Amino acid sequence: MITIEINKYLTLAIAVGVLMLGQFLRKRIRFLETFCIPAPVVGGLVVAIISCILYVMGVVEFIYDDTFREICMVFFFTSVGFQANLAVLKEGGKDLIIFLVQVILLIVLQNVLAVGVSRVLGVNPLIGLCTGSVPMVGGHGTAGAFGPVIEDFGIQGATTIATAAATFGLIAGSLIGGPLGNSLIKKYDLLKTAKSADDVEIFDEDEEQHVRHFDNYAPAVFELCVTVGLGTLVSALLTKTGMTFPVYIGAMIVAAVIRNIGESTGKIKVYMGEINDLGGICLSLFLGIAMITLKIWQLAALALPLVILLLVQLAFMYLFARFVIFRFMGRDYDAAVITAGTCGFGMGATPNAMANMQAICDKYVPSIKAYLLIPIVGSLFADFINSLVITFFINLV
Repeated sequence: MITIEINKYLTLAIAVGVLMLGQFLRKRIRFLETFCIPAPVVGGLVVAIISCILYVMGVVEFIYDDTFREICMVFFFTSVGFQANLAVLKEGGKDLIIFLVQVILLIVLQNVLAVGVSRVLGVNPLIGLCTGSVPMVGGHGTAGAFGPVIEDFGIQGATTIATAAATFGLIAGSLIGGPLGNSLIKKYDLLKTAKSADDVEIFDEDEEQHVRHFDNYAPAVFELCVTVGLGTLVSALLTKTGMTFPVYIGAMIVAAVIRNIGESTGKIKVYMGEINDLGGICLSLFLGIAMITLKIWQLAALALPLVILLLVQLAFMYLFARFVIFRFMGRDYDAAVITAGTCGFGMGATPNAMANMQAICDKYVPSIKAYLLIPIVGSLFADFINSLVITFFINLV
């Protein structure tokens, strides 16, 4: 078999090509757009499948230099760290706190279930974690980030498993969310409990912080670079504890500290709009590189256990959303819409959550409360908390 080594610059260029291919296919295949499958995942999966076929046929194996994958990953998760605004949490009121606590419980239980079922199946618990909150609440970004961390513990193909699980989660979360919310509304006649915008306390971040200005992109880049640099020092201190942490965890912590000091004192300007844009670019490049480096053939031996683990996660998500989220969020119309949204980001990503809620609200009436809670928790806090919980479980098992 021929082996072709691809340098880091060409790897980055191919990742961009994969992103463009994914955008092209999403525009022409309705299924991909409907279920919000990320463009880098779409294009990358095509390339990964072709590479797998060529490898299995004994024709050629591509070996990529994925140096830029880690760099893009660190910058993306640093941008996530800047989202952790405690002022929003404080202003959000009781409903936001209650919902955040439930999401934390969801993250923990997804991992407990993954580890427990994997032990029953006789599978390494670290493989089980690849189907827990890593790909479920975390999605493709967290799957690509923690896959290599788990591989460092000798779990071959962890990134491939986690990425496959994340793709399953995106689709499954979109399939169960809308129908579940709709059935709750019909069963309990919840439309009569729907609230108007005047009945809801509006809480959100200062929109001025999210306005983009061209001149602010350079300071935003510098802010990210300094944060990443300081984050390496924090990560070095954390490793002194003897526990294993992902490379970006220090940068996330520093970013959260900077954001909240800036919010409380007004002496540090955080360019949130520009940082969000830069984080999105890094995420796309990171996913593109992560996808083309997948070795799909490594999934063959784990096909049956992987299917069982994913089906268990699907059943758990449905039951948790139905009997926990719906109940503790008030058992009303807003709670039903929030339940549908939780299925979306609890197994995929916040855009899936928004799509689930939009489907219900288009049929009935808008839910202001759901449209406030889901993006704040799903985008601002879930990824940050999830990274800490996953790190704990990796060290635990």
